[in-house]
Amino acid sequence: MKLYESAEDYLESILMLRISKGYVRSIDVATDRGFSKPSVSRAMKNLRTDGYIEMDEKGYISLTEKGEAVAQSVYERHKLFSSMLIKLGVDEETALKDACRMEHALSPESFSKIKAYVEKHLND
Repeated sequence: MKLYESAEDYLESILMLRISKGYVRSIDVATDRGFSKPSVSRAMKNLRTDGYIEMDEKGYISLTEKGEAVAQSVYERHKLFSSMLIKLGVDEETALKDACRMEHALSPESFSKIKAYVEKHLND
């Protein structure tokens, strides 16, 4: 099943928050994404129901193996695209916004080829 972009973005946010803070709660995701707490609560319920996240009794969110795989994949794409665009001369703010859109659009095959090209030609 292909996830919606918004679900992928939530999983990526959870991963990034875990990396930066060491823990993640719904309020952290709401603050990070700029969304209301009720909207985030609904999204977290859906991600939990679909087996992408787990929540403990204190409300701390963790990624399941399936959720971790999706989050890592999206985050890898985001880092590669934003880095590539910046190296090509795109200003950082625009590069980050564009990377967010690009990370969802490509097939695994196309991403793999772009990644190989970037690693060979743009990583000086």
